[in-house]
Amino acid sequence: MAVGASGVTVASEVDSPGGTAGATGRPEGRRGGPAAWAGLWPFALAALPLGLLALASWFGRHVRPSADEWCFLPVVRDDGVLGLIGKFWFTDNGRLGNGLLVGLYAEFPVAGHQWFGLVSGLVMLVLLWALVVQVLRRAGQEVPRGVPLFVAAMVCAVFLFATPNTYKTFYWPAASVSHTVAPVLACAAVLPLLCARRRAGRVAAVVSAAFAGVFMGTLSEEASVVALVVLGGVVLFAPRFLAAPVRRLARVWSLAGAAGVAVGTLLLFLSPGSRNRRERYGAGSASMLSPDSLLGSLRGYVEILGTVFGTWQYLGAVGAGVLLGLVARGRPGRAPVPARPVLLLGLGAAAFLVAGWLCTVITYPVFGERVVTTERTWNDYLLLLVGLLVAAGAFLGRTLRPYVRGRRSVLTTAAAAAVCAATVLSLVGPLVDLGRDMQVRAERWDHQDRYLREGAARGARELPYTPTPVARMLEPFGQQGRKVWPAQCVADYYRLDKVIYSERLP
Repeated sequence: MAVGASGVTVASEVDSPGGTAGATGRPEGRRGGPAAWAGLWPFALAALPLGLLALASWFGRHVRPSADEWCFLPVVRDDGVLGLIGKFWFTDNGRLGNGLLVGLYAEFPVAGHQWFGLVSGLVMLVLLWALVVQVLRRAGQEVPRGVPLFVAAMVCAVFLFATPNTYKTFYWPAASVSHTVAPVLACAAVLPLLCARRRAGRVAAVVSAAFAGVFMGTLSEEASVVALVVLGGVVLFAPRFLAAPVRRLARVWSLAGAAGVAVGTLLLFLSPGSRNRRERYGAGSASMLSPDSLLGSLRGYVEILGTVFGTWQYLGAVGAGVLLGLVARGRPGRAPVPARPVLLLGLGAAAFLVAGWLCTVITYPVFGERVVTTERTWNDYLLLLVGLLVAAGAFLGRTLRPYVRGRRSVLTTAAAAAVCAATVLSLVGPLVDLGRDMQVRAERWDHQDRYLREGAARGARELPYTPTPVARMLEPFGQQGRKVWPAQCVADYYRLDKVIYSERLP
């Protein structure tokens, strides 16, 4: 029996005596000619999304502080990372884990912002790559070298750049820590379970799930909601899709993770900072569960889903899954075991829809109707959607495999690869345009930064400041000077008493 990522039963196939078949159906045992290409095509395809990630990371050198970061930087400069954690706990929002991660990049003011995209993108890619490798290994499936890297890179490309606002998803560190990196870290928490082989490893996996849950509860409320929905689904529906040998372990692991998330969320909820935030926005449980709020969040969620499902680039995740399903082969000696793709995808789709709506419910009291344009908060549940699309594509590819042999196999593989390539290429243009906007902003920001530093060094106490926005980011004196926040944080950053709105750069 082949057991999947969490013990999901999947089909395995006994390979033919002639060797493992590649994407084209040709044996891979010989070197040179077509066989050599059969071994290189995954790396060639992976070069596309990896190139997109590299280009995005290169544009990261144009990132400069904005919005909330104006307020984080002076605290970390004066009181260190612990000072920022204390500010989060006692004043801002209660997110201890969030304060830690924000403090780590804020320790290196401008450089931390410039390097954040590269470092976070690399971390997410490696974690997703390891996750794909372990899922395939536990499922008893073998694929050509480079396929797991290609799948992970495609997931990253779609997740990070198919969004309506890539800047807030990938480049804005404060938002990325809470809503982009957080769901990837939640997925990575399953790695100890997938790697466990002995009793000690299984115990360690359960303990690590509890600790990861506590950290997640203090990092991101929305990612915690998604985790609770998924873990609750595993506990409730385990008998329907998990093999008996792993069912009990999966349930215990899920309960430990859910308990950890509950403890972390309770810590956050009871913190002085969370209480201040609820009072500031009037976002108590009563307002969250009021009929008007629930109806408004439902309308907003439907509009969000319309935007998401109207974004054709998510087909790139399906294409990557189809390629995975076409080339995956069961390890020799494994008997075929029927999978239940309709059930698994149905449960996954239900988890996505429920988790997405709950995330919208808890954010609606803060953002109101703007929840539809606050795209960064969608990412907590969009990663689950991207994973489901890859799984759906893999099931489709496996279903097609017996019917597409020889020339049909080549054509089917080429079609799936073309979808992936078209997806990546379609994302290059918007990314390049954003990169140009970021460069313009960086030049203006650097010019003004030098002026304010020189003025402060001369002893000036009040200096003019001109907003330098990009990608709908908040800046001091927004709305033609009517929206002051976070002007005082800018003054603190430059050790001034006050900055005054100016329409022109000094």
